Amino acid sequence: MPDEWLYEEKRMNNLCSVTILLVEDDKGHARLIEKNLRRVGIHNPIIHLDDGQKAVDFLFCRAEYKDKALPTPLIVLLDLNMPILDGYQVIKQMKTNPLTHRIPVIVLTTTGNAGEVQLCYELGCNVFIKKPVEYHEFCEAIRKLGMFLEIVVIPNGE
Repeated sequence: MPDEWLYEEKRMNNLCSVTILLVEDDKGHARLIEKNLRRVGIHNPIIHLDDGQKAVDFLFCRAEYKDKALPTPLIVLLDLNMPILDGYQVIKQMKTNPLTHRIPVIVLTTTGNAGEVQLCYELGCNVFIKKPVEYHEFCEAIRKLGMFLEIVVIPNGE
């Protein structure tokens, strides 16, 4: 088998096994994110939650998720400005817990404030992406995120 086929097989096995947890309270943004990820060939399971408390409950198998196993590997796409718990609180809880500290977190938010970017990285986010306001730019940013997700290697959580 040629080397490029082995690379492609490894890439597809890594990508196909990853569950994407999309934590976004804006239903329109969530639909656009999923739609544009699908357009670039991301067929992974996507679990959408609309507030930070639900995300924490899901990640720690609490409340309505108490009898469910956390899918692994997992990557989190996280908005910052959400009800109940904001994205900062979600990152802090994830990165200070040994059960979830290795799960990659990609912040997707409309803010580009340097202080907020710095805080997210200090709390442990892995990538910070500013969501463009204009529709076509937003779609293009998510397309590029999809291309990034195709090549990134995600820890298995073990």
